[in-house]
Amino acid sequence: MKNVADPIDRALLDDWQRGFPITARPFQRMANVLNIAEDDLLARLQRMVACGRIARVGATCAPNTISASTLAAIAAPPERIEEVAALIQDEPGINHSYLREDTWNLWFVATGPDRAYVDATLARLEQRSGLRVLDLRLVRPFNVDLGFRMNQPEAGKIPRTRRATDLSVLREDDRDILQALSVGLPLTSAPYAALGFDLGRSEDDILTRVAVLAEANIISRLGVIVRHRALGWSANAMVVWDVPADQVAIAGPRLALQPGVTLCYERTPVEGVWPYRLYSMIHAQSRLEALKHLGNAAAIPELAGVQYKALFSLRCFKQTGAMIAARPERAA
Repeated sequence: MKNVADPIDRALLDDWQRGFPITARPFQRMANVLNIAEDDLLARLQRMVACGRIARVGATCAPNTISASTLAAIAAPPERIEEVAALIQDEPGINHSYLREDTWNLWFVATGPDRAYVDATLARLEQRSGLRVLDLRLVRPFNVDLGFRMNQPEAGKIPRTRRATDLSVLREDDRDILQALSVGLPLTSAPYAALGFDLGRSEDDILTRVAVLAEANIISRLGVIVRHRALGWSANAMVVWDVPADQVAIAGPRLALQPGVTLCYERTPVEGVWPYRLYSMIHAQSRLEALKHLGNAAAIPELAGVQYKALFSLRCFKQTGAMIAARPERAA
């Protein structure tokens, strides 16, 4: 892990990316495991947020369950990249925005409380930029639970078996909780009580609902959300594969298991413009390592002869939690 020599800091980054305690004093429980004082643990987390190693301590939610999202792209002329990127960042529902190596060079994720909100965001960006926006909707995920096992850099990802999401437990007043968790818990000794105070609800109510939502897999991950670039995972490539529709269900799960592949999913193509259905992300510590992972993935039998392209990330403009409620409390 890049520039993280302290073993306690390494343990915080490596062991607490999920499984964050749902209890009144979660940081005290973490401190007990690490055999340090709670104040020391909180100071370490605050320091790593300030220096950019941690984005937040909070949640990610199963995609397109309690809110809507889509991957989108714009082909901005080189002289307009800064201008168009600023327009994209100006939209409150954009939670990820990157410059990548391709004619379709500005890539972003548009989120919102429902599909109408996302559609309106894309329409505004087309109108304001005068450029076409590709709307690449999620069809099905094969692995979308991004996590990094820092002490095993060659493996990188943390493999998990996907659980079904039970939306029957969802209540309308859960959305404010999920939005707050997407932004991040306050780094105080009683974060759920602080969250309850902000929402006008009791600590017990918040703890009960978070536990229910985690058990139902609506909260897909609760823990330390790291910024991979700051930790040495600087080579980031989105690889798109022109797999026939009837082969995606076979190729996708196999691709998701390849070393270095941290995300994998199927998306809708755009006829005549963008034929790719299968997407994978590769995160590595160097471009050479990423290309090695890509070569190994391309060699599996399920992808034999499949055309693909690797879009390496050149710049990150924005990376924050998703918009779930119509008016998020604040931007991360």
